[in-house]
Amino acid sequence: MNARAAFRHPTFRYYMWARFISALCSEMQALAVAWQVYGITHRPLDLGLVGLAQFLPAIPLFLVAGHTADRVPRQRILQTSFASFALCSALLLAFTLHGLRSAYPIYAVLLLNGVIRAFNNPAAQAFLPLLVPEADFPNAVAWSSSIFQAAIIGGPMLGGVLYGITGQPAPVYAAAALGMIAALVLISALRVPAGAGHGRPRGAFSLEVVLGGLRYIWRNKLLLGAISLDMFAVLLGGAVALLPVYAKEILNVGAFGLGLLRSAPGAGAVLMAILVAHRPLRRRAGTTMLWCVCGFGVFTIVFGLSRNMALALGSLLLVGACDMVSVIVRHTLIQLGTPDQMRGRVSAVNTIFIGASNEVGQFESGITAQWFGTVPAVIAGGAGTILIVALWARLFPALREANELAAA
Repeated sequence: MNARAAFRHPTFRYYMWARFISALCSEMQALAVAWQVYGITHRPLDLGLVGLAQFLPAIPLFLVAGHTADRVPRQRILQTSFASFALCSALLLAFTLHGLRSAYPIYAVLLLNGVIRAFNNPAAQAFLPLLVPEADFPNAVAWSSSIFQAAIIGGPMLGGVLYGITGQPAPVYAAAALGMIAALVLISALRVPAGAGHGRPRGAFSLEVVLGGLRYIWRNKLLLGAISLDMFAVLLGGAVALLPVYAKEILNVGAFGLGLLRSAPGAGAVLMAILVAHRPLRRRAGTTMLWCVCGFGVFTIVFGLSRNMALALGSLLLVGACDMVSVIVRHTLIQLGTPDQMRGRVSAVNTIFIGASNEVGQFESGITAQWFGTVPAVIAGGAGTILIVALWARLFPALREANELAAA
């Protein structure tokens, strides 16, 4: 198999550039928001609220967003999303220049950002299968994931440098707004192949149609197991929300060091994604996923115990590498195992699970750190992830026995 098969398709290349730039800007902005909010409040709980504010809108909107992704051209949804993301960055810039003594205006923008993400994420996930033939899709997932993770590496580092040099978040927000406009131009120049996505439903709006994605996943125990495993594991084991505390009070490395810490999981994920692109998971994909999620929990505990920068970076690197295997397996199973006319709704359910693991996980980390301390919160989260893997291996034998991704 050609390790770069997906890049033979021009639409895939255009989309990857747009995805890279938008993710880079989002990560730059996330670092600036976290550092700015913690600088205003000095409370770990507020770092959890940053994630919660971006996830809350997805709860009432995910069914409608998935239905929209199956009815409205997905390219049009992405264009609207990128333009709206640029607006959010501009609002953060305006509030910062005006002067902030409270974090509440930032939370308001994050809520708006969460509304946009609720519609963007299902459309983005369901858009990728339209750009490459099915035979090249596992390769496209691996490269898409590696490119996304490259942005997760570069975004915090670039944001940390800009913030560190200027001492202000305003340049970061300005750069994020300009980058989102560039992503909008790229996605607008993309031409979807003729006939792609023509299997979408055109009937009347109904509750039965909207709930189709939930029913489909509930009946497919393999998909249910893969999605829920990732959700509970990352929800319990997510230490990213507490990185500003580690950077400022435990490791004493400042804003630039925070950028390095936030980039480390992405670096490990990129290396793993490139490895999987060249050496695909040809057998025992389910078992491999379970072991890697277990590794995610183990290396989260190692990070929680770290007191020097080298060990912290190394453990976060391995956290990202383990998580990437779960991402590739889950995303491939969902997109190849779902008819195109349902991909938007199924992707919306997947998005709400991802949001629950990431943003609610940040809130969980923030509130447990507020109650019990930062280090105990991270260690307990990693231990919880390991317990979830053991339980899921027993509850979902279809996931444990999943072999080749394409066959699944």
